[in-house]
Amino acid sequence: MSEVTLSGPRHEPSSGGPAKELIVMLHGLGADGQDLIGLAPYFANVLPNAAIVSPDAHQPCDMAPMGRQWFSLQSRDQDLILDGIQKAAPIIEAYIAKEMAHYNLSADRVLLMGFSQGAMMTYHIGFRQKEPFAGMMCFSGMLVASELLKDELKSRCPVLAIHGDVDEVVPPEALPAAVKTMMEHEITVYQQMISKLGHGIDENGIRMGVGFAMETLGYSPLEEA
Repeated sequence: MSEVTLSGPRHEPSSGGPAKELIVMLHGLGADGQDLIGLAPYFANVLPNAAIVSPDAHQPCDMAPMGRQWFSLQSRDQDLILDGIQKAAPIIEAYIAKEMAHYNLSADRVLLMGFSQGAMMTYHIGFRQKEPFAGMMCFSGMLVASELLKDELKSRCPVLAIHGDVDEVVPPEALPAAVKTMMEHEITVYQQMISKLGHGIDENGIRMGVGFAMETLGYSPLEEA
């Protein structure tokens, strides 16, 4: 079996200089890297030295004629989902390591962000790093097989977890369930249930994500006008 390598759209530092931070965005089921790279300008506006990458998942979506997937969700069996996550994780980790080497950055200058299925991958990968990332941003996600953290938790990097209260795809209850587990493991988590939001990222979520990125990377928030 040949080695799987990821590629996708990227946003180089808007400063024109070398990257001082790296933001990795993992899209949801049936999308591709173009789905989240559109958020790059919001982050680049306050983090001009950040490189932002949004890889296409390695599998074609098996539930739609277009788009990609990190793992199949045709079955909602939790064991099969966990197996898919565990198989996809090394592929994403290799991609992140390659990008870190490309920009000559350490893990504490990396932010991992995911939406929906990408957030499931973010939770799984971020907590298992030998060298912790600066932080993780999880939108409309779910912490799958949370009981495994008891033995597999290596990194307690801070987490921003956001969900819409009328999410029709991933139940809103996934947010408090994930937060409960993270708090039990003494992980710093900032949570927000956004009123009247379905399965998506709105301006509130973007604003919170940008603020979280600035804080975890050591920059002062912008002054309110």
